[in-house]
Parts: sequence; C-alpha cells; structure tokens
Amino acid sequence: MNLFEKEALIQQKEVELESASAEAILKYAIETFPNITFACSFGAEDVVLVDMLQKVKPGTDIFYLDTDFHFKETYETRDKLAEIYGINFIEARPVLTPEEQAAKHGEELWKSEPNLCCNIRKVEPLTEILSKYDAWITGIRRDQAPTRANAKKIEYDTKFGLVKFNPIADWTSEDVWNYIRANNVYYNPLHDNHYPSIGCEHCTRQVMPGEDPRAGRWSGNEKTECGLHK
Repeated sequence: MNLFEKEALIQQKEVELESASAEAILKYAIETFPNITFACSFGAEDVVLVDMLQKVKPGTDIFYLDTDFHFKETYETRDKLAEIYGINFIEARPVLTPEEQAAKHGEELWKSEPNLCCNIRKVEPLTEILSKYDAWITGIRRDQAPTRANAKKIEYDTKFGLVKFNPIADWTSEDVWNYIRANNVYYNPLHDNHYPSIGCEHCTRQVMPGEDPRAGRWSGNEKTECGLHK
C-alpha cells in the first residue's frame, strides 16, 4: 500500500473508527496491517492494550524502549506481564550506553539538555524499530495533554512515516482504571504511589492531589513530551 492509498484509507475510516470500540479498532488495525507493532511503556493505558491484544490477536509484536533509566517497578511490570501472557517483549535500545552518553555529552544530560537525552534514548531507537513496520499502535489519550488533544483513532504519522492507531484516544483515566479493575489487569505499582504518568526515573516525580497528571514529567522544564508523539 503506497502513501496515497494509505491516506485515502485513513480518510475513509476516520469517522467510522471514531465511534468503534478499542477492541474493534485493534482487530481492524491488525487485519489491515499484519506488519504492525504496539509501543508499550508499561503504564496504565498500555497494560490495558496489552490485555486487549492477547484477546484480539495473541502474538502481535509488542516492543518497548529500554532507555536504561526506567524505574525498577517498570522492569518488574514488564517481567510480570511477560509471565502472565507469555509475551516476548521486543527491546529497542539506544546506540549509546549511559556511560558513552555521559562521556560524549556530559553527566546527567537529562538535566542539562532533556530534549537531546530523549532524542538519543527514545526517539532514535523508536525511529529505527518503526522503520520495520507498516503501522503502529499507541496508548495515548486526548485528555492526557494539550499536545494530544487532536489525536485521531487512525492517522498517518508523518514523523515516522507509517499509519498510527490510537484505540483509546477518547478514553478518560476513569475508563482506563475501570478496565483494569474489571479485567484484573496487572499494572505498575507506582500508579498507587502518586505516579499517574511514568517515564524515566530521572525525569519523573510524584504528582500530588490538585496537580496536573503530567506535572511529574520533566518537572521544572517547559518540556511536556519526549518527542514520540507530535
């Protein structure tokens, strides 16, 4: 399918998929683009989609970006989900080790140049792994941040050059947790300790009542996104 055909398909399906269930969107995505992958960060939204994928199409590729800086609870969540569902998560890693990054760019790059740190440890590995696929699935929601407010259920990702599906774009945080409870889905225990949004350990802090849910990401910086989603 060339770019013109993909864009025509997206225009055709955009309205129809907007009212479809997340499960129906996953089914359509996988049937239409067999060479598809799901980007999992092991947060609440993503464990929901991990669970759904095992019901819709077990064996669908699922990858994660191993920045080397995740919380131990995040790695434990990965291992627990792998055990529960029998998943072999695909690991996407940066070219530079933390030590090589420090030698090249200085210690604690996440403090001095957080955008560069995210680019090295997230965007570049993501670009590499997505180059192998025709479409990808994410767990972003519109109410997470103003930068995500216009996310479509299906769209063409111009940044990475493939079709992008956001099956739970219209879900609220309550919808996510209702699904987790109803389906007994294992989730990152940090969510129970004031971490609504979980990224790298160096750039994520607890969020207190009354704060924006993403206030704990890159706190003290104007930065609100890691560069994976435009």
